[in-house]
Amino acid sequence: MYGGGNTFEPIKATGLEMEDPAKLAEFEARIERGEKIEPQDWMPNLYRKQLIRMIEQHAHSEIIGALPEGTWITRAPGFRRKLAQMAKVQDEVGHAQLLYSAAETLGKSREDMITDLINGKSKYSNIFNYPAFTWADSTVISWLVDAGAIVNQIANAKGSYGPYCRALDRICAEESFHLKYGHDAVVHLATGTPIQRKMLQEALNRWWTPLMHFFGPPDKMSVHTEILVKWKVKMATNDECRQQFLDMYVPKIWELGLSLPDPKLHKNAETGEWEYTEPDWEEFKRVINGDGPCNAERLAVRRTAEERGAWVRKALLSPKATYVTPLA
Repeated sequence: MYGGGNTFEPIKATGLEMEDPAKLAEFEARIERGEKIEPQDWMPNLYRKQLIRMIEQHAHSEIIGALPEGTWITRAPGFRRKLAQMAKVQDEVGHAQLLYSAAETLGKSREDMITDLINGKSKYSNIFNYPAFTWADSTVISWLVDAGAIVNQIANAKGSYGPYCRALDRICAEESFHLKYGHDAVVHLATGTPIQRKMLQEALNRWWTPLMHFFGPPDKMSVHTEILVKWKVKMATNDECRQQFLDMYVPKIWELGLSLPDPKLHKNAETGEWEYTEPDWEEFKRVINGDGPCNAERLAVRRTAEERGAWVRKALLSPKATYVTPLA
């Protein structure tokens, strides 16, 4: 469900000056022609490094992103909602596996990626470090967070690296169902009792700032955007994705009679762009760097799962050996 590329991590040195000029020129010509780069093809070290960073971050975001919604499976209102919520969470974990596989084609093992996640070295989307207090929080995630992810992913599926694009094609198809499920749940609350509408409005108020952060820092503050767009790893900038999201979903929110906690939010009649209160980017940096409301909790859950699943991985690697489960 993740958008991708939303960190402040600096590129300390590009290393492009060390690359073979002829190979680099041919590589960029292939991208310009719209060709896909495959794992066996020559690529600049920076291209490989940025793809690993971006795809790995996306994979972590999918698997961590399942946690706030997963807590609502048993508490979802009614059996039908429980089944749908469980299927959605299962899909998100499956997306992570697709993305880890895509990142592995670039030379980093899945074990190293998981280790870097648990140790806090690798990042994941800021938005999954906020709590889902009510069922309405879960529905806002299912609708609007997945909507934001789709905005990014549909664009990036047309990018230059073959394995990532093919993974995104599959993921976007499933995310479209998640989006419809989330919208249905939101409409149910918005057209329900006064208590349900109030709960939904409060959830929307809580999630608006994280949603504005979700697409990453403004282009003028992003150190990755220029090179990622040049090499078609990203097909749209952070600001372009944020504008597209606002254009598509603010009217839908207002149609439901809901408000947004930004009195400055409006569409400029001359430029056609949305204007809004600039979100607190210092908060964004704190959350990305591990100081959000749920950072420690999210990583603790992931660490526990990794520890409890160690015997399964050992058994799969040594099928003839006999293992006793930790619960035996």
